Amino acid sequence: MSTDFSIRPVGAPAPSPVIQPVSQAASNGVMTELPASQSVSAADAGTVARNDPQLLSYDVSHQAYYDRAAGAMVYQEVDEKTDQVMDQYPDEAVLRRRAYFHALEMSKDDQPHVIPTDVVA
Repeated sequence: MSTDFSIRPVGAPAPSPVIQPVSQAASNGVMTELPASQSVSAADAGTVARNDPQLLSYDVSHQAYYDRAAGAMVYQEVDEKTDQVMDQYPDEAVLRRRAYFHALEMSKDDQPHVIPTDVVA
């Protein structure tokens, strides 16, 4: 009996080929010939669709500041043309909620505490 606790594979199952049966509709189908105006042609290899964000010319500035009321860092994307905030993390509702709970926590500390003293000697 082995003293180690490693798991070893017993054996790999033999791969079995999966053969799809040919449907009757495919075997009895008729080839369709469409006129050129209704057919679809392959796209040119030279025209490639690009999704490169660096090629897009957005005038966006990135800003970060510390919100003291919420006690959190705020990251913003601001449109340089209109000075409107396009995206912000955390969003405004989260900042308001954090500021509210932060104010509640601070108000608990402002309440006078009774210092326990031993008056019996």
